[in-house]
Amino acid sequence: MINDEILEQVIKLIQSSNFIVAVTGAGVSAESGVPTFRGKDGLWKQYDATQLATPHAFKKNPKLVWEWYSWRINLIREAKPNPAHICLSKLESNGLLRTIITQNVDNLHQRAGSKNVLELHGNIFRVKCTSCNYKAKIEKAPDQIPPLCPKCNSLLRPDVVWFGEFLDVEILHNAYSLASKADLMLVIGSSLLVSPAAELPNITLKHGGKVIEINLDETYLSPVATISIRTKAGEFFKALCEKLKL
Repeated sequence: MINDEILEQVIKLIQSSNFIVAVTGAGVSAESGVPTFRGKDGLWKQYDATQLATPHAFKKNPKLVWEWYSWRINLIREAKPNPAHICLSKLESNGLLRTIITQNVDNLHQRAGSKNVLELHGNIFRVKCTSCNYKAKIEKAPDQIPPLCPKCNSLLRPDVVWFGEFLDVEILHNAYSLASKADLMLVIGSSLLVSPAAELPNITLKHGGKVIEINLDETYLSPVATISIRTKAGEFFKALCEKLKL
């Protein structure tokens, strides 16, 4: 049950803000059935997901890594956007939300109708060549495992950022710029354990903006957030959109 008083405070902040940015993490997609990396569902067969999503793992055994990604792609294909994804899309289409900065690679924000989505960690429904500049969208897991580049016959890999890799410089610059402009940031379903997403709320606070956190667990941000709400994102945003009549 969402506290009506807190909901009214959030609505007042939304309606009085001019540049609202949302930052979303794995907690949002978990409600759609997408397994998180750090949790009881973060295992595949006997493998830890954080050990498979690395350049070293791919170099050592590309077939194994692609088998895991194929399982994940097929699972995500069946997932549906939940009320959090849908409400954020409605906030954007009604001119209340500028951009979503997401740590998720599952494309669920776009499937819910969001247009302005900055993907910090890439997209599982894209592939890129390990040798040439070939990139392509995919709709399902590759038939051939591991898939090969149609241009140069080298290995293709998922177009996602793996542990131990740097983010795209332009995407990183855009994220920092948006965080500094935001007069209100919504931080949703993120443990804030991975940079640069972990740094973004601090940039907004440093520039005088306000931050609302919606997360099941406490994070480093909880004590300093303008409002910190312990609830599922889907439940909160369903209530919010109903109250805003969106």
